[in-house]
Formats: sequence, structure tokens, C-alpha cells
Amino acid sequence: MEKTDDSIKEIIQKAKEGNQIAFSTLLDTFWNDVYGFQVLRTKNENDAEDITIRTFSRAFDKIDTYDENYEFKTWLITISKNLHVDLLRKRKRSLMNDMESRGDEVKRVLDETPTVEDRLITEQNLAHLLQDIKKLKPHYQKVINLRYFQEMSYADIAKELNEPVNNIKVKLLRAKKLLAEIIKKK
Repeated sequence: MEKTDDSIKEIIQKAKEGNQIAFSTLLDTFWNDVYGFQVLRTKNENDAEDITIRTFSRAFDKIDTYDENYEFKTWLITISKNLHVDLLRKRKRSLMNDMESRGDEVKRVLDETPTVEDRLITEQNLAHLLQDIKKLKPHYQKVINLRYFQEMSYADIAKELNEPVNNIKVKLLRAKKLLAEIIKKK
């Protein structure tokens, strides 16, 4: 999925305007770069995935501060590196209470227009869909279950899982993409 510099700039501009499809495109385009960077740094897939989710959450939250004089990928990697350093400091001090304090961040309203993945997921036979969902990692199964089967809002899911709303949005977006890939492979 190669994108030209101009098309990336256009997508970033749309994301700054709140376009959810643009956010999804940026996630697709740069996920492997950030995740790969973190796997090399952390030597742990779970930490790498968690930091990558947090990176996109932070980047999407602060997209207005992005300076187009720099590469978007470099900006994401810098955010990711800083988040990893923060994680190491927190672990060193054994202060996990910081995570709770972030739960009250101001929440942005998501565009509720169904994505391609949403439509694909809803078109599937429920029994087959449940089998496909079981192929996902447990934390992705959990957010899919809470959102689509228990019909909880993002805020309620965030409270339930004790995570910031933006983390829930990114996890759900990633879970839908992975589930859509599983379904398309059939």
C-alpha cells in the first residue's frame, strides 16, 4: 500500500478535519512501521502492540500539532519512542496508578458511518463470525464483544477495561481490520 508524499499530506489534512476514514488509512499505512520499530526495541510483542496502539491514540489526539516539514512516519516513531521510555520509567517506579488518571480525557465523537470492515462483519453468518472472532487475540475479542454484542459505547468500554477512550478506539479499529482480513481469506 505505497502512498505518495502528496497523498499522505492530503490524508493527514483530512484527519486534521476529523475524517475517520483518513485516520483508518493512516493506521493501515504506518502500523507495521511503528509496530516493527517497537518489536525491535521491546523484544516483546505484547508491549510492542500496546505501545503501538498508544502511539496512534496519542498521534490522532494530537494530529493538529503535526508539523508537515517533517515526515509523518518520523513523527509517529518519535511518539512511539517517547511512550516506550515513559513505560520503562513507570515500570521502574512501579507506579501503575498513572494509567487510571488518563481515563478522564476529553472524548471526541466518532463518525458513526459504517466502514467497509463494519459492513463486512455485519454481513457474516453469526456462527462463522464467532469462530472468526475466536481467532483474534483475547483483548481484541473483548473489545469486539463489548462493542458489537453488548452494544456498549466507547466511554463505557473504556470504563469497563480501565483504559483511555482513544486506546479503545484504536484497539477496536485494529480488531475490525484483523477480523476483516480473517473473513476475506475464506
